Amino acid sequence: MPVGNATFPPMHPVPGFRLGTASAGIKKPGRKDLVIMAFDQGASVAACFTRNAFCAAPVQVGKAHLRDGADIRYLVTNTGNANAGTGEGGLADARRVCEALAGLAGCDAAQILPYSTGVIGEPLPVDKILAALPAALAALTENGWDDAGLGIMTTDTRPKGASLRVEIAGKPVTLTGIAKGAGMIKPNMATMLGYVATDARVDNALLQEMLGRAVERSFNRITIDGDTSTNDAVTLVATGASGVAIGPGERDDFQRALDQLCRALAQAIVRDGEGATKFVTIDVAGGATSGECLAVAYAVAESPLVKTALFASDPNWGRILAAIGRAGLADLDVAGVSVHLGDVLIADKGGRAPGYTEAAGQAVMDEEEITIRIHLGRGSAHETVWTTDLSHDYVTINAEYRT
Repeated sequence: MPVGNATFPPMHPVPGFRLGTASAGIKKPGRKDLVIMAFDQGASVAACFTRNAFCAAPVQVGKAHLRDGADIRYLVTNTGNANAGTGEGGLADARRVCEALAGLAGCDAAQILPYSTGVIGEPLPVDKILAALPAALAALTENGWDDAGLGIMTTDTRPKGASLRVEIAGKPVTLTGIAKGAGMIKPNMATMLGYVATDARVDNALLQEMLGRAVERSFNRITIDGDTSTNDAVTLVATGASGVAIGPGERDDFQRALDQLCRALAQAIVRDGEGATKFVTIDVAGGATSGECLAVAYAVAESPLVKTALFASDPNWGRILAAIGRAGLADLDVAGVSVHLGDVLIADKGGRAPGYTEAAGQAVMDEEEITIRIHLGRGSAHETVWTTDLSHDYVTINAEYRT
C-alpha cells in the first residue's frame, strides 16, 4: 500500500497550457496511455533528462529538438513501452510519432518533444499511437490534468499532482504539475516523468537554470531502489499568459514556489514506491561537504539491510551504523557520529547511546513515516534524501513486470 494521503489534489488550470488524454491500447486495451500537452507559440520550455548512457530514443530526440532551438509547441507521452534499448529503429519510431503529430497539429516535427515509459527493449507500437493521436488532440483542455495524471502512470498505484498559486510582484501566478514513477527510481537528473506548467513569463535560459536548481533539491534527492531509468525527464513550460515577468527582482519568489512544487511531486513518488509501506527521511548534517552528506544518506537509504529492517519495523540500528561506515568518507571519526530515530538518540560516540531503549526505538519504527537523523560531526554541510522500505511486494511487482 502507498504511504499517506491518496487523494489527487485540486489542480489549478494554467492559462495557455492544455492537456488531452486517450487510449492507444499499447499494453492494455482501453487503458488511458497517451497524453498530449499543447501550448501557444512563444512559450518557454526547459527540461532535464536522464544521465543513463542507455537513454531512450525519445530522450535522444527530445534533447536534439531542444538543442536545435525549436519553438516547442507540443509534448507527447506514451506509457506501456519505453522505446529504450531499441537502437536506430527506436529513434525512427520516436521521430515518426513527432512527424505524425506535427501533421495533425500543423507545426514542424522539431516543435514536439516525445516521451515514453514502460518496458525496455521492445519495439514501440507506433501504429497504435498514431491511431490514437487524433483523439488525444480532440481532448485538449486546460482542465485535463486529472486524466493526464492517470495517463502517464505505469506501476504507479495512484496519480501524482501538485498545484499552487502564489503572488509575485503583486500579481497571481499559477504553477501546476504531475509526475509518474514508483520504481527504477534513483534519478541522476530527475524522476521517471514529470511535467510542470506555469503562466509566468520566463526566458528560456533563466527557466532552464531555475528548473535545474529545483530538480537538484527535489527529484535528485529521492531513491526507491537505486536504479536510474533510461527515460527520466522533467519538463517545465512557462506560457507567459499571466503577464507576470520573472526577472532578478521576482526570481527568488518564483524559485521558492517551483522548489515547493517539485518537492511535493518528488515526495509523492516516494510515497507510492513499489511495495512501499514506509516513507523515510534520511537527514544528514555535520558533513565537511554536501557530497559527504549525500554519500552517507544514499548509503543508508539504499542499503537492502536497512530497507528490510524498515519494512519489518525493526529498530536494528547496527545496520544504519554499518551503512554510514561504508559510505567512503575519508578519516571518519566514528566517535563524533550520532544517530537519531525520530527524536530518539540511538547511537553516539561510536556505539549504542546510554539512554537508548529498544521500546523507544520500536515506537518510532512502528510509524508509517520515519526520520533517520545522522550528524557526522565534521563540518556544516546538510542534505536530505527521501526513500522507502523494501518489501515482499517490491520483489513481486518487478518479478512479474512483463507478465
